[in-house]
Amino acid sequence: MPTSVIDTQDTAAIQAAQTTVAICDRSHWGRIKVSDDDRLRFLHNQSTNDFQKLQPGQGCDTVFVTSTARTIDLATGYVMEDAVMLLVSPNRREYLLQWLDRYIFFADKVQLTDITDDTATLSLIGPDSDTIVEKLGAGTIIGQPYGNHLVFDGIHIAVGSGLASPGYTLILPTAIKESIWNKIVELGAVPMSDRAWEVLRITQGRPVPDQELTEDYNPLEVGLWQTISFNKGCYIGQETIARLNTCKGVKQHLWGINLIAAVEPGTTITVGDEKVGKLTSCIETVDGYRGLGYIRTKAGGVGLQVKVGEVTGEIVELPFVSHEYPE
Repeated sequence: MPTSVIDTQDTAAIQAAQTTVAICDRSHWGRIKVSDDDRLRFLHNQSTNDFQKLQPGQGCDTVFVTSTARTIDLATGYVMEDAVMLLVSPNRREYLLQWLDRYIFFADKVQLTDITDDTATLSLIGPDSDTIVEKLGAGTIIGQPYGNHLVFDGIHIAVGSGLASPGYTLILPTAIKESIWNKIVELGAVPMSDRAWEVLRITQGRPVPDQELTEDYNPLEVGLWQTISFNKGCYIGQETIARLNTCKGVKQHLWGINLIAAVEPGTTITVGDEKVGKLTSCIETVDGYRGLGYIRTKAGGVGLQVKVGEVTGEIVELPFVSHEYPE
């Protein structure tokens, strides 16, 4: 559903994420600890990215897919000395726990633990995030690659905001969440609501389950090339993904759509009399209405004029995803 008019607090938080720094509480996202000796091999075999090349202190985004490479969730994995911590979408925590458990066989040394209730997640978003991290005493993480992380005062702090914006993700015990939140706000971060996060998510193109990530789409159609290793060997869905890449067979892409009015997700996208895609998300922003939708590759890309139902729209770029085949 398109959501209500954006308010002044959301406007301030979005502006801060673009120009200074905002803080968002993502504690409702799921956190799953994968431990025991076979943890890296197991995640390597169950998702699209190459976990076996990662060392403690490194991390990556990865996609869990079905056997036919349809998307289940976009997750982030942080490799620690004795475990891997997965940050997963709020509505995929229980599903993924059950789904992963099905693939643990008798001889596998893998343990899954749901640590969501015992932990919290905060995201720093914006170009001044480095300043906050420095003041928190974790300045050594600044400038490190995406997904790299360290622990200070019991807090995991990782490079990456969860969006295309620069920033950091903090995972910490629930007991200290309030005090850390207050400290970060005192240091100048502007509190961001879930709705403001959703505005940034849609304008930047981060896909979510049940909207952009469903059994109708694969990771290449979404544009999540950075989450896929084409050299790591077999994993669930690997054959389909490899074939789509080799044959350049991606038939539709996820795009942003500037709209002149709100439209219900699920609405058909047309060019003239031809159906070319489907809207997956829609929200009102400070600059008008914005949507996400899948558009057939042959129909065109940026600048394409479309109709979403009866509403006029124009296709725009999304910084979170890419539609370029790797070299």
